[in-house]
Amino acid sequence: MSDIQIHQPTHQPAHQFAMVFDLNKCLGCQTCTVACKTQWTRGSGMEAMWWNIVNTMPGRGTPRNAFELGGGYQDGKPLPGELPGKRDWGEAWDFEYENVFFKSDGQGGDYLRPREHDGATPEWGPNWDEDIGGGEYPNSFFFYLPLVCMNCSNPPCLEACPRDTIYRREEDGIILIDEERCHGYRFCIEACPYKRIYFNEQRAIAQKCISCYPRLEEGVAPACVRQCPGRMRHVGYLDDPASQVSKLVHQWQVALPLRPDFEVQPNVFYIPPSMPLAFDDEGEFDDDASRIPMEDLRRLFGGGVDRALTIIEDERSNVAAGGQSELMDILISRNWQDMLGPFTQDPGVLKRPPSGDGG
Repeated sequence: MSDIQIHQPTHQPAHQFAMVFDLNKCLGCQTCTVACKTQWTRGSGMEAMWWNIVNTMPGRGTPRNAFELGGGYQDGKPLPGELPGKRDWGEAWDFEYENVFFKSDGQGGDYLRPREHDGATPEWGPNWDEDIGGGEYPNSFFFYLPLVCMNCSNPPCLEACPRDTIYRREEDGIILIDEERCHGYRFCIEACPYKRIYFNEQRAIAQKCISCYPRLEEGVAPACVRQCPGRMRHVGYLDDPASQVSKLVHQWQVALPLRPDFEVQPNVFYIPPSMPLAFDDEGEFDDDASRIPMEDLRRLFGGGVDRALTIIEDERSNVAAGGQSELMDILISRNWQDMLGPFTQDPGVLKRPPSGDGG
C-alpha cells in the first residue's frame, strides 16, 4: 500500500446536481424502482439491473453486504474493494409457470417458485431481506433506504477506470460512463463503496444510474422523483442557496451524506429517520429510549446525525406549539413542484417526451 498516491479530488463543475431523500416519508413501495426500471433498464443484458433500489435497514443490502465490500477512500488513499459475485447481486429469476398453470392439481400445493437460470434455488437477490428489520418485539424497527448513483465529488469509480471511460459532466457534476470506451474491466465496480455500478455480461460494459440527464436537459425531473407517491425526493443544484436541497444540506444541516467514512463526498443526501420511542416493560412509551440504536444511525450518516435529529424535533415541536418553521414547510412538501427545483417541466406536454415516457 505504500506506493498508492493520495487521491486528488476532481475539479468542480459549473453547478452540482443533488438529491435529498427524506427517510421519514419513504413508503418502501418501490414505485421509484419500477419507474427507473421501465425507463432505463429494459435493454439486452440489463434484466437484473436496478439502478434505483430501496433497501430495508438494518439489512445486508443489494448486492449482498454492499457496504462491507470495500472501495472508496481511507485517509485519502484508495481502499481496495471486492467484486460482488453474480449470486450476490441476484439474477432476474425465472418462475415455475409451467408447473403452476399446466401441471397443478388445483389444491394449492404449487406456487410460483423462483429459480435461477441453471435451475438452482435462489439464495439471495435484490431486497432479499426486505421488511425484516432489527430489534426484538415489541421494539422491532426498520426503515427504508433508497439508493441511486451518488454522483460523488470524489468519485473513486472515475479514478479506478484505466481507460478514462467514466467522466464528470462539466455542467452539473453528474457521473457518466462512456459505453463506447468501456472494456468491462469492472475496476469501477470494485472502487464504488456503495456498489451502484452493474456489469452487463452480454455487452461486456459497466452501466449505472445516469440521474435521468436527458430529462434534466429538457427541464424534467428524474423518473424516480416524479413518480414518488411519498414526496420524499428533493432535487436541485447544491450551489443554489435558494434551492431546497441547498437549504436542507447547508442552511438547516439536516440532510446528511450516506457513509461519510467512505470519503467520496456524495451528492445524494438523507434526512435521517426520526427516533420512534421504545416500549418499557409495562408496555408504555419510554421517553428516554428509542428503538433505533443511535450507533447504527451514526455509522450510516456520521456524527452529525445527533444534531440533525435534534433540529428536526425542535422545529416539529415549534410548529406543534403554533409556531412557523421553514424547515417543516420544506419537509412537508405541500406543493410538489417546489421539490423539483428547476426541473418542473411536465414531460406530457413536450413535443418529444424524454425516452417516450409521460410521467
